[in-house]
Amino acid sequence: MADFEELFSENYAFILKYLTKLCRDPSLAEELTQETFFRAYMNLSQLRDRDKAPVWLCQIAKNSYYAWYNASRKTEELDEELVSDTPDLAESLIRKELSAEAFSRLHELEEPYKEVFLLHVFANLSLKEISTLFGKSESWTRVTFFRARKKLKEKLR
Repeated sequence: MADFEELFSENYAFILKYLTKLCRDPSLAEELTQETFFRAYMNLSQLRDRDKAPVWLCQIAKNSYYAWYNASRKTEELDEELVSDTPDLAESLIRKELSAEAFSRLHELEEPYKEVFLLHVFANLSLKEISTLFGKSESWTRVTFFRARKKLKEKLR
């Protein structure tokens, strides 16, 4: 424990500065620095040469940053995909809290249109996830979704 406290006090400022330059966000860098030292504490037995501790900590810090970056990128991609793929019709249905008319029209759609539309719009599944569920290609899912949207628009006219 004393070894880790010494390791922490000797390298904290260096790792914080390294992560600040890497991510260009001081608050995120501080959070990632804490994550780095947590991971270092959990894997302290893997540090074989105490003289190489700064390099070892930089590697952990870099991996922590990449893990955060990949997770945030996936979230942004999913958000962008939902925004770009979710039609104005679906947004209006959600905003109007699914009026009885729209909801009954939705249930009049035949399968697989109804299920693909419900999964994408209301369960927030990506088209890729839906294609996996159905065991079909992503292009089949995309076409099915857009046909479902078109049929629903026609029913609501």
